[in-house]
Amino acid sequence: MADERYNRKNPAVKRILQEVKEMQATPSDDFMSLPLEENIFEWQFAIRGPGDTEFEGGIYHGRIQLPADYPFKPPSFMLLTPNGRFETNTKICLSISNYHPEH
Repeated sequence: MADERYNRKNPAVKRILQEVKEMQATPSDDFMSLPLEENIFEWQFAIRGPGDTEFEGGIYHGRIQLPADYPFKPPSFMLLTPNGRFETNTKICLSISNYHPEH
């Protein structure tokens, strides 16, 4: 994954590699996420639908795109699995404010 293509002194790369290490050290039964081997700035994830909900038994796949200046700018998320809540293949707004610099 993190071979010579990535500058390990780059703050974003260092942070991403640390997060991969932490996630591998504490796996979850309900969530998993890893960067693509060819691009550590793009991750795939899967979330298990919560029990006692209409989503129970479902596995929901998505994509996380980390910006080059991560963690100083937030990642973008999109779900790839139809889920009844979010449009597939469309960025999900996770902001707690109304500020959207792209508008």
